Amino acid sequence: VQLVESGGGLVQAGGSLRLSCTASGFSYEDYSIGWFRQAPGKEREGVSCLSHLDGPTAYADSVKGRFTTSFDNAKNTVHLDMTNVKFEDMATYYCGLVWGRECPKRMRFWGKGTLVTVSS
Repeated sequence: VQLVESGGGLVQAGGSLRLSCTASGFSYEDYSIGWFRQAPGKEREGVSCLSHLDGPTAYADSVKGRFTTSFDNAKNTVHLDMTNVKFEDMATYYCGLVWGRECPKRMRFWGKGTLVTVSS
């Protein structure tokens, strides 16, 4: 299993950014993708979880109403659409995969991360 994040970069506070996580190397359908982030000096925190089999989507309180995650099944890719970005959103964003729906716990596979920097 391989997860590759993309789309990170510099975004102005109040702006928008789309992150993507492309999964490959497996054919099992029942899995969940989670987005996580880690700022310098802080612990990794969960941002969102999405089941590939149309399960409920969960979001951290800090991003509710601003971030949306969705599947692009044709590309085996999960997007994280970030709007009204705040300084506290600046972090390295990782996607993780778990079989079934145990996201955000028990994530089994991880990408290498993509950095989001927020400017004034």
